[in-house]
Amino acid sequence: MSVELKLSRSNRIYRPSEALEGKIIVKTQSSISHYGIRLTVKGSVNLQVRGGSAGVVESFYGVIKPIPIVNRTIEVKSSGKIGSGTSEIPFSVNLRQRDENLERFYETFHGANISIQYLATVDISRGYLHKSLSATMEFIVESDKENSADLQQQPLSPEMAIFYITQDTQRHPLLPELKSGGFRVTGKISTQCSLSGPISGELTVETSAVPIHSIDIQLFRVESVLLGEKIVTETSLVQTTQASDGIADGDVCRNLTLPIYVILPRLLTCPTTLAGPFSVEFKVAIVISFQSELSKLHKKSDAKTPRLWLAMETLLLELVRTK
Repeated sequence: MSVELKLSRSNRIYRPSEALEGKIIVKTQSSISHYGIRLTVKGSVNLQVRGGSAGVVESFYGVIKPIPIVNRTIEVKSSGKIGSGTSEIPFSVNLRQRDENLERFYETFHGANISIQYLATVDISRGYLHKSLSATMEFIVESDKENSADLQQQPLSPEMAIFYITQDTQRHPLLPELKSGGFRVTGKISTQCSLSGPISGELTVETSAVPIHSIDIQLFRVESVLLGEKIVTETSLVQTTQASDGIADGDVCRNLTLPIYVILPRLLTCPTTLAGPFSVEFKVAIVISFQSELSKLHKKSDAKTPRLWLAMETLLLELVRTK
């Protein structure tokens, strides 16, 4: 025998003002008795601080209690019997009560140190002599389209930041030929954009004394967790648009405008969130890699580590949920 949850929406996306609906599917070869079928909806912000990061000692690892968002249980069916074969039992549960604060329902997010997760669990109690049947499924919460004060009501016009990258804007050592011959890359890129839209912009390689190997757009998440009186912040790479599917692969023509168009990954991004115990922010980096024999020796180097053959510009990126 088995039990599974099937939600009413294939994409599993719901909003706080909506009801979570679906079916409990029970498959059994013979009829069984039960002492009630219950559905529990739980949502929480799970925080962790990895030992050794940002000067935090190992003993602090994993000591932060989760922040509850929602914890609701309903009885779908009282005690009785389930017939043989396949049975489908419908359910519906409101995610948010009328008196609950809408801002508590942070969007689903899976980060390195911060995870915002919503789970639906069905339990079929069968008494002491039989093992209970249960199944759990994650569903996705996005900002409410009607009631959220933070939600942009109009289509978002991306805020653009003008940037330029030269040997003088870099704070780390560069290849000697880059320092002497110079280079200049200019352009603009969105610093506020909708989660349903791309990071957009354009760039132009005006001059470069060294041939370019590639131009990449990197997306970083900046996760901050309050640990006692200290805020522990960690920046990690989410996505790189690179190589053959990137902005540019190989040397590019000078004074040619190249488009920037990067799709944001679902679940790994969320609206920029500044809460009391934690925050989730994002950055976007334009990374110019120049052709160098040294780069072949460090093919798997850390994206955050400056290298002699790399030049970059990093900007804050605000992500919002639009209607």
